[in-house]
Amino acid sequence: MRHFGFLTPEQRESLFQQPPRSFDARTDRRTLAVALGATLYTPGTRQDYAARVGQLVHEGVASAVLCLEDAIPDDDVSAGERNVVAQLRTLHESGRETPQLFVRVRRPDQVRTLVDELGPAAAALTGFVFPKFTSAVAGDYLAALAEARAQTSLPLYAMPVLETGEVLFAETRIPELLRIRELLSAAEDAVLAVRIGATDLCGLYGLRRGPDLTIWDLALVREALADIVNVFARDDCFTVTGAVWEHFTGTQRLFKPQLRQTPFGRPDLPGAPELRYDLIRHDLDGLIREVVLDKATGIVGKTVIHPSHVRPVHALSVVTSDELEDARTTLGMTGGGVSGNARATRMIESRPHARWAAHTMRRAEVFGALREDRTFVDLLHVDEGQA
Repeated sequence: MRHFGFLTPEQRESLFQQPPRSFDARTDRRTLAVALGATLYTPGTRQDYAARVGQLVHEGVASAVLCLEDAIPDDDVSAGERNVVAQLRTLHESGRETPQLFVRVRRPDQVRTLVDELGPAAAALTGFVFPKFTSAVAGDYLAALAEARAQTSLPLYAMPVLETGEVLFAETRIPELLRIRELLSAAEDAVLAVRIGATDLCGLYGLRRGPDLTIWDLALVREALADIVNVFARDDCFTVTGAVWEHFTGTQRLFKPQLRQTPFGRPDLPGAPELRYDLIRHDLDGLIREVVLDKATGIVGKTVIHPSHVRPVHALSVVTSDELEDARTTLGMTGGGVSGNARATRMIESRPHARWAAHTMRRAEVFGALREDRTFVDLLHVDEGQA
């Protein structure tokens, strides 16, 4: 799998000074976690999923989840299990390129059931998503995963979702997060990423953000997100992924659009102003702002519910020419100290900026680095053949 694999060689050459590299199940765990990008959730009852995967890959989807939990009614769980097994068997037998595929289970015993039913087709899986993850259930989920890894000899990964009252309520949050971190640390090599279940967290207080707001505008949830990053993103042990974006069609707006006109006012990109209008019309300006705020807080990747969300998330994950230059300069300052960047516009302090630089280089490996005269707008505009 490779991000922006739908580009022609000429488009890739025009856009990237360092093109994205391919990745697979053997890729380093931390790099593979960054490569998740926009993770597309689909109900596990979708019967044409295997037939649709080719189109999803063409649209840039690099990680996907078949959901057997909240995305389907309780009465459909058994049918959903059978369908997930059938879809994964079809994909395994076809040998076609697929995204990193995960199944979101409801209970630990479903891991064992699915692995048994899949047999050799378990190789189509990258791992499992564990919902409502708390310290009370962590042991059972991790034991089920360890058993599946031993049974299949596959590097199956866990992605626990933090979305319960224990991690939101002020009196229990920090002790619970620390207990979960301790339990996950014992199985660190099997944990690909820690996911944030913002919909459930909001639901505990009857909250729902509109397209004009980001998750960072909801004070109750913002505090929990900050603590999750504080506990899990330290020491570079775990990757924390971003909250789901719930909007995919235009709604009535209260506030001004969140995309400036300037990046889209380029004579070399005919149609760029219309592109901005389409992004706003489909509420993707809110998604773009939320991704920018996620990145600024140390969150990598995003949960999404529609293929149209994928390209904006990935376009903002690509490293800019300035970022790549600063990261290389920082990592080259092995003796410490402070320097201006090459254009004398920013300070580079080697030790405080070292982890940022390492993260940036990892992101550049899987998402690539743009040429100096290119921006995320070029990546969003490429469908119109203007690369």
